[in-house]
Amino acid sequence: MKLYTKTGDTGKTSLIGGRVDKDSLRVETYGAIDELNSFIGKAVSELDRELFKDILVDLETIQHELFDAGGDLANVMKERHYKLAEQPIEVLEARIDALSDEAPPLERFILPGGAPAAATLHIARTVARRAERQMVTLMKEIPDVPTIVQKYLNRLSDYLFAAARVVNARLNVADIEYIRSGKVFKK
Repeated sequence: MKLYTKTGDTGKTSLIGGRVDKDSLRVETYGAIDELNSFIGKAVSELDRELFKDILVDLETIQHELFDAGGDLANVMKERHYKLAEQPIEVLEARIDALSDEAPPLERFILPGGAPAAATLHIARTVARRAERQMVTLMKEIPDVPTIVQKYLNRLSDYLFAAARVVNARLNVADIEYIRSGKVFKK
């Protein structure tokens, strides 16, 4: 099988059950999810296998779920069976709570950065937020897209924030507080 098909040379791409312009909002949205998945893969490559075993398990699962989300968005068949469900969101919430308990208390906004893997997770978080914004616009334009994807992306960005903070904490790298911020988080 060749990697190139030439079917996209006219500016169209294939979906599950149809074809659309490559710059359609649907394609832009699942493209942002693909970009997010790539940054998560980069973070995985930067994490120590022993020190971050739990986070690595989370991230691999998340990468599969992001593929599911992209596939769900690419499905335009009349009868659709979506892969992403509510259960992964519940798992993310439990992991956010556990990671938040491990990280140092937070009173102010922090600057994205720290250890390389934490910085990559912060980039992934911002891409998740962009994908979520695109998803909201897509839901307004096409009412029958799977709205669970927006909810998942919202929770995922929170998970990525919590994971970035724990990466820094386990490596003894302090988060840098935004110096112009008042205390915005309660202990």
